[in-house]
Amino acid sequence: MDGTTRHALSFDAAADVYERSRPGYPDPVVDWLLAGRPRDVLDLGAGTGKLTRSLVGRAEHVTAVDPSPRMLDQLRQVVPGVTALVGTAEAIPLPDASVDAVVVAQAWHWVDPARAVPEVARVLRPGGVLGLVWNTRDESVPWVRALGALLAADAAGRGATAEEHVPPTTLGAVESMTHRWSQPVDRERLHALVLSRSYVITASDERRRQLLAQVDGLLGEDPALAGPPPWPLPYVTQAWRVLRP
Repeated sequence: MDGTTRHALSFDAAADVYERSRPGYPDPVVDWLLAGRPRDVLDLGAGTGKLTRSLVGRAEHVTAVDPSPRMLDQLRQVVPGVTALVGTAEAIPLPDASVDAVVVAQAWHWVDPARAVPEVARVLRPGGVLGLVWNTRDESVPWVRALGALLAADAAGRGATAEEHVPPTTLGAVESMTHRWSQPVDRERLHALVLSRSYVITASDERRRQLLAQVDGLLGEDPALAGPPPWPLPYVTQAWRVLRP
């Protein structure tokens, strides 16, 4: 098993922490990703359904695909009625030309684009859209930048973008958007957020304890966190879409 696969599958062991800590996706971004009112949507790499729940009501039928059975168990609890299937971007368990949109949240950097792009093209109908989205912490804010510095030594594969993985000549021209917003957090949620990172899940118990102690030190030192929780954790959501001819 290579490092990328190991990190991707590590989420299976921390599905509940991921569900508690990770933010969802802002409505304006979801609307833009879908580029209209598609009938059938595939949430690829759906995880615990952070994006899936925003797709329900925007499409007639939503299918969630993820390699982690435990993640999908969480998804079925929070988004009942959605079709949830074990699968990967390289082997999508759907027939040809079966969806109007494929959306991938926080997961495209785990896939092999040489195999995933043809699979997406296979399941997309003519005129369909591939939409990719990432939430990233806004490190222009000093305390958030300090939090990122604590995690940086353990991070792997940070900074990957959709534009690096989806050649415009393959599916169409790439469009992008950026949206800024914030999520309220307290100490427990920040701890869970740290523990939900793939590179922390796969770290040693001692390293995880060290990271949480460092987070507690940041909470006790930064003036921006002097007031009572919740504190606003700012995010920048970056999204890309490719409209297929």
